[in-house]
Amino acid sequence: MGYRQLTQAQRYQISALQTVGRSQRQIAQMLGCHNTTISREIKRNSGAKGYDPDQAQRHSDQRRASAYKAHKRASSLIHWVSDLIRKRWSPDQIAGVMVRIGSGVRVSRQWIYELIHRDRRSGGDLWTFCRQPRSRRDQREKAKQAGLGKIPNRTGIEQRPAEVDTRLTIGHWEGDTVLHGHKQSGIATLVERRSGYLLAGRLPRVKSSLAADAIIRLLRPIRGAVKTLTLDNGSEFAEHQRMAGALSMATYFCDQYCSGQRGTNENTNGLIRQYYPKGTDFSKLSQSELNQTVDELNNRPRKRLGYRTLAEVFWGEYSGVLKTGGAALIT
Repeated sequence: MGYRQLTQAQRYQISALQTVGRSQRQIAQMLGCHNTTISREIKRNSGAKGYDPDQAQRHSDQRRASAYKAHKRASSLIHWVSDLIRKRWSPDQIAGVMVRIGSGVRVSRQWIYELIHRDRRSGGDLWTFCRQPRSRRDQREKAKQAGLGKIPNRTGIEQRPAEVDTRLTIGHWEGDTVLHGHKQSGIATLVERRSGYLLAGRLPRVKSSLAADAIIRLLRPIRGAVKTLTLDNGSEFAEHQRMAGALSMATYFCDQYCSGQRGTNENTNGLIRQYYPKGTDFSKLSQSELNQTVDELNNRPRKRLGYRTLAEVFWGEYSGVLKTGGAALIT
């Protein structure tokens, strides 16, 4: 099992699993890493009050920021890479050739892009030799001008409670839309993070009022299992405060261009696209037809759930919440 860096979400999982009495070996198996990794992580970041995942992440970020890789800062390497960029080589081609020639010195595509961005900030022209010279900053500005990001009283994902990352309890949802064309019609999709359980409502037109109505309609019958909703930054979610008030939940928004922060939702949208490929006009789709698709997806067994279905896990744990009036932990 190869070494890899622990993520912030995994550090919160370690803390949560320790709290419910899991051993280091059990935690390692559940996270898919070696038990010595867990042992070293806990020993390195434990204090008088036990293991602190926030402190662990800060230390990790500091170590990575201060790591010194001399060969990546050598002027000869920078000049060589810059010359290839001016010959209109792509970062992928440059990084790939360095691997093929086996010189022992390698740089990643990301490092080359960062070199281009640093050069541009200092007044250089490397960016003009790229095949797509428009920067991510330009894309973000264009998106803002189109209405993306103009969401009143938006709360960022960085303020979301840490318990959401652990996936130990039901009640934390992710929301997005599957669209036809440029928001001509669509589907509002909601996925519960712990179980993967899916809810979906058709949007004959993609407007913030219709999206809010659909989400309230979908979640109101199970509002006892609704604590938080993490959304994409699309303007169709501008009425998030109305949704939050109707369902007594908190809403949070991902960072721009970080769809991986709603990975469960994104993966589920990919499954939905198997039924409704791009170009599907959702205004011609009935809610009953959509419900059939949702039922099929919710009744598929999943490996990560011990081959139980999404519906089996969600409704089983939701019934436990109703009986206890609290949250059902993983057993």
